[in-house]
Amino acid sequence: MNAMDARLNALRQKMSEMNLDAIYVNSAENHLYMSGFDNPDGHLVITKEKAYVFADFRYIEAAKAEASSSFEVCLPNKPTLNEIVRDGGVKNFGYEDRRMTCASLAGLKKTLDGMGVEFCPIGGIFTEIRSYKTDDEVESIIAAQRIAEGAFAHILKVINYDMTETEVAAELEYYMKKHGSEKPSFDTIAVSGTASARPHGVPRPVKLEKGFLTMDYGAVVNGYHSDMTRTIVIGKADADITKLYNTVLEAQCAAIDAITEGAKNADMDKIARDIIDNAGYRGCFGHSLGHGVGLEIHEQPGVSGGMGDATLKVGQIITVEPGIYIEGKYGCRIEDMVLITKGGKQNLTDCPKELIEV
Repeated sequence: MNAMDARLNALRQKMSEMNLDAIYVNSAENHLYMSGFDNPDGHLVITKEKAYVFADFRYIEAAKAEASSSFEVCLPNKPTLNEIVRDGGVKNFGYEDRRMTCASLAGLKKTLDGMGVEFCPIGGIFTEIRSYKTDDEVESIIAAQRIAEGAFAHILKVINYDMTETEVAAELEYYMKKHGSEKPSFDTIAVSGTASARPHGVPRPVKLEKGFLTMDYGAVVNGYHSDMTRTIVIGKADADITKLYNTVLEAQCAAIDAITEGAKNADMDKIARDIIDNAGYRGCFGHSLGHGVGLEIHEQPGVSGGMGDATLKVGQIITVEPGIYIEGKYGCRIEDMVLITKGGKQNLTDCPKELIEV
């Protein structure tokens, strides 16, 4: 059984559990995940027995070439939704309530008015399935990560005091695009000096400030994202900067060492947070330890203190990214991606983490 058929089977099992006769898929990520065809303007309809890719004239040829053979590729309204519902005996019709606009749902209901269909929100059905990565998904994420690592090695060679934060971000993105990335994983973060105290700061058109330079970025391969943060020092690191950096590094390494199948997500967060708090930086680590990564940059599972009894499962990929941020002064974050394996884990990130001064 190929990967696409396995995904269809897993989805149909969930549909059966939820008593759904069909699902309407409108989000780009789930469209790609289920069909293998990337079309942000298209949609899928999946019933108990059949699966349809709907693509307009601009994408129909690509859809025929790229979509899974398990799907019938169709132009809009050929067949119509009414025909699919009637021929498939669809009564309970699932929709992506977390991704569909109110206007789109209203349009869907209008289209099927009089067909006796009940519309059922599907909640996190896709996010749960997608949280467990197959070997081919892991390979794509690793490939994206290797591109990002190459960008880090490149920036260390070309960075200089006359560069601006926006130039650093552009240089990282240009390298990744040139070496096979489809696009940046997200808006690249490259913030220095006082701006490094902002966890999701926006690169500025100003020359790099002395002190920390935090770079958070990633590449995309086959639709799959990588995510990495490295913080370096512009100029010389004083004792305070060195202490802060080494505390973040200690917290990150301790959390990674503890990660394994069956470990509680919340416990992993606590391990890193306790080290930071006990080093004198209580209240300076204000975000969660990490998150899942895949077709989206933020996926399940979360890795935070609010995860209750949730445990790490084989096939999940999480980030481990503790940070310390002192408002108005500076901040530092270090981030790797970790795959949960049977009885253990694998760090997918292969990039230096020692304190680097430039």
